[in-house]
Amino acid sequence: HGTDKEGFHSYCKYYQHHLKSIKRHKLNILEIGVGGYESPNEGGNSLRMWKNYFKKSNIFGIDIFDKSKLNEERIKIFQGSQTDEVFLKSVVSQIGKIDIVIDDGSHINNHVIETFKILFPLINKDAIYIIEDLQTSYWTNSSGIDWGGSRNLKDPKTSMNFIKGLVDCINHKDFEDKDYIPTYFDQNISSVHFYNKIAFIVKGNFPI
Repeated sequence: HGTDKEGFHSYCKYYQHHLKSIKRHKLNILEIGVGGYESPNEGGNSLRMWKNYFKKSNIFGIDIFDKSKLNEERIKIFQGSQTDEVFLKSVVSQIGKIDIVIDDGSHINNHVIETFKILFPLINKDAIYIIEDLQTSYWTNSSGIDWGGSRNLKDPKTSMNFIKGLVDCINHKDFEDKDYIPTYFDQNISSVHFYNKIAFIVKGNFPI
């Protein structure tokens, strides 16, 4: 379908590894970022890929631009910002339960983190949240865009370091702090998987 998830980024092998066991399930899948920028007729390549791979599932997209012309059977696209909490909650209420989220949106670090904080608690209790293009964690300014990345590999404001911190959630029961109060993420993240430029964050008992 022409998506850059294969070839340029080589993400498909990771998707295949983690998702092949549920490809015949009936799921609700939400992808942030449709592609094609301002053009109303361009983009949607990965949405069509998901539709082809998950033949029983409904595929939803979010984009800052109007991509409604790309709607088709089992594909519906909402227009809005990935950091707009009211918008995201409205999308979730219209879709119902969400089983898979793929963040392929702006890739700006604070956007990625804010979107995760809003959406992760709203998705299905046994779901998976995937974040692409984490290379921007290391970029400060490229192509005139302030990505919000850092040369400091321990900068807590980058997407990568935020996700690294989620690994501690898995081990929170072993903290020596007797007064520690578990967070929502502590209680709901079961595993985190890192690959080149992409991370898979598993909620509950997602069958990964």
